[in-house]
Amino acid sequence: MKKQILMIVGSTRKDSFNQQLADKIVVQIADAADVTFLDYSDVPFMNQDIEFPAPEAVARVRDAVQAADGLWIVSPEYNFSYPAVVKNLLDWLSRPLVAGDYSSGTAILGKKVTVSGAAGKSAAAGCRKKLGELLIAIKADQMTTPETGIALGMDAFATNTLTLTADNEKSIADQIAAFLKFIGA
Repeated sequence: MKKQILMIVGSTRKDSFNQQLADKIVVQIADAADVTFLDYSDVPFMNQDIEFPAPEAVARVRDAVQAADGLWIVSPEYNFSYPAVVKNLLDWLSRPLVAGDYSSGTAILGKKVTVSGAAGKSAAAGCRKKLGELLIAIKADQMTTPETGIALGMDAFATNTLTLTADNEKSIADQIAAFLKFIGA
C-alpha cells in the first residue's frame, strides 16, 4: 500500500508561489506515494471557548492529519517567520484530543513532517527555521535535512510564476527521496 502524504500549503492565495511549488513537488513524487492537499481555510481561530467539542472543520483536519503517513508543509515567509494561518492550524493540531486529558495525545504528536518554502532572497529560511522550532515544541517528528528553499527573483513577482532552476529541481528530488525513506515508503 502506498504511503499517504498530506500537503499543507501555508498561503491562502489561489496562485501563490508556494501552491505552485507544492504542485511541482506532487508532480515529482508521481506514483511513489499518494498525495492530497489539506483544505483548512474554514478552520476557526484557536479559542479554548470553542475547543470541545471540536468544531467540525477542526475535527476534519485532525482526521486528515492522523490518516497521513507524513505531512509536507510548503510555506512562504512572513516577517522572517511563518504565516498566521499555519500557526493557527498547528495550534489546533497540537491540542489534546480529549477535553482535560493531556495524555490523550494530539493529532500531530510524532507525525513525520518535512518543510519547504518559496520566498524572496531569504528562500523562506526564516519561516523554515521558525517552523522547525514550533514542530519541536509540539512534538512532531521533523525531517530537518534536506529541505528546499526557493529564492524568488523580481521576475517571479512580475509574472506571478514560479520557475525552478536545475538546482531547485535537484533539491526537490533529494527532499522527496529522503522524505519517502523517512516515512518508510
